Amino acid sequence: MKRVNGENIKDENSIQNSTEKSIIIDRKKSELESEESNTDPPPTDPSNNNVYTAFSTTEKRGIIFLIAVAGFFSPFTAFIYFPALESIAVDLNVSIQLINVTITMYLVIQGIIPSIFGNLADVIGRRPIYIIAFSIYLCASLGLAFQKSYAALLVLRMLQSAGSSGTIMLAYGVIADIAPPQQRGGYVGIAHVGFNSAPSLGPIVGGIMSDKLGWRWVFRLLCIISGVWLVVIFVFLPETGRRIVGNGRIPTRGIHKSILQRLLSTKNKSRGSPDQLQGRRKRPLSNLVNPLRSIQMIFHRSEALVLFSNAIFYMQYSCVQASLSTLFTRIYGLNEIQVGLSYLAFGIACAIASYGVGRITDRDYRIIAASYGFTTGSSNGEVLSSFPLEKARLRTVWYYIAISSASTLGYGWALQEKAHLAVPLVLQALIGLTVTGIFNVLNTLMVDLHSEDSATASAAVSITRCSVAAVGVSVLQIMFDHMGVGWTFTIIGGLCFATVPLLLVERSKGMRWREERQTRRENTEDLCSNDQS
Repeated sequence: MKRVNGENIKDENSIQNSTEKSIIIDRKKSELESEESNTDPPPTDPSNNNVYTAFSTTEKRGIIFLIAVAGFFSPFTAFIYFPALESIAVDLNVSIQLINVTITMYLVIQGIIPSIFGNLADVIGRRPIYIIAFSIYLCASLGLAFQKSYAALLVLRMLQSAGSSGTIMLAYGVIADIAPPQQRGGYVGIAHVGFNSAPSLGPIVGGIMSDKLGWRWVFRLLCIISGVWLVVIFVFLPETGRRIVGNGRIPTRGIHKSILQRLLSTKNKSRGSPDQLQGRRKRPLSNLVNPLRSIQMIFHRSEALVLFSNAIFYMQYSCVQASLSTLFTRIYGLNEIQVGLSYLAFGIACAIASYGVGRITDRDYRIIAASYGFTTGSSNGEVLSSFPLEKARLRTVWYYIAISSASTLGYGWALQEKAHLAVPLVLQALIGLTVTGIFNVLNTLMVDLHSEDSATASAAVSITRCSVAAVGVSVLQIMFDHMGVGWTFTIIGGLCFATVPLLLVERSKGMRWREERQTRRENTEDLCSNDQS
């Protein structure tokens, strides 16, 4: 607002925002009237009950705990490896550059496999994919515990990556299944506590194992704990996929039914009817299974901006963590255990930020909803097509980006100038705090945009971020050698800050692009219906 000669005059931005709000409110009213006139139950609500999920609060908390620990394995497997890099290179008589290739290939596989697992999880359910993923991971860890050559190390690390790469992607899918949009940021934050505790625990455990027992015990430990968690998932994790169980009321059977559900089968039978179950079985898989769907999402204008921005920050995250071991050993003369402890600053900051950032994300959603006249307490939790999701989710991301970019630049020059060890550790903590906020915001937005195919959307996130991170890690040592640590992280920090204009475009045009795509989809469906008739 501006004041001129005692009168309030709206500037162009105020007029534009006011007009936009009026249009959105009018659309919302028409959508609500349309919904009230429609007596058919929504497709994701098979029980004819107007609730987003039939899972109780206790059940949802248990599910979030299970998927948070499962998601812990992916970063833990990466971080537990870093303190042992020097020992592995010496023992296998190869260079650090070749060992870095195993890190690059680990990231490449993490980008490829989710495109397959994500679409399958949306079609055949979350639980079967969890079981398959952990079975692959267990076998790979067992092989790594006893291999004695670089070739075996490379191949088995790729297989281990294939098993672990789907766990975080699946977690986002499960959260979309059981959490309505107004609660989604909080649940993502809680799950991130599991994901983000790995950067602090992994290097410490890896350093102690490598120093005291030898680096092969790193993989033996992973084999043991993954076997235990595979059993836990098999016994306790229920199916949440909405194409399989709807809002949780359709009865499960076969692999979709956990051991605990079998023991409590009488209670489960009351959740749905045989007609609902038969209706679910009639859906042809041939029309749904398409591993390329996640790749197609990358080329949508709106999603491309979010995915590329997310990928840049994951590249920053990976480069900081992958180089810490060798840089701190060379610059500060730390041993393996001390290197492991130096990861604590980043890991603890990530874990602390996870919960707080999730609450901020949900608060942003409520503030934007209130400003546009939406209510967030509806029981079915549906997102109306006219709701400005992009503005709600990106409301505070700018602060995270500014601090993260500046901290990355400072981190590089602190190492370049060999500042006191406390300086890069503090800057690492700031990077951890802010990059956690960025991941929470952008990942939650992707799930919101594709809540019906949330695992596929999360797979698109994995493809882009792991591909970009793999490129960054593969050239990192070359950049260190040719331009120094300071300028390398200056470039990385600059790339991070360059995401600001991309996300500003997403914030201003994302909803319009989303509506245009929805209109094209509806027109295509109408044409197909007319052709069939």
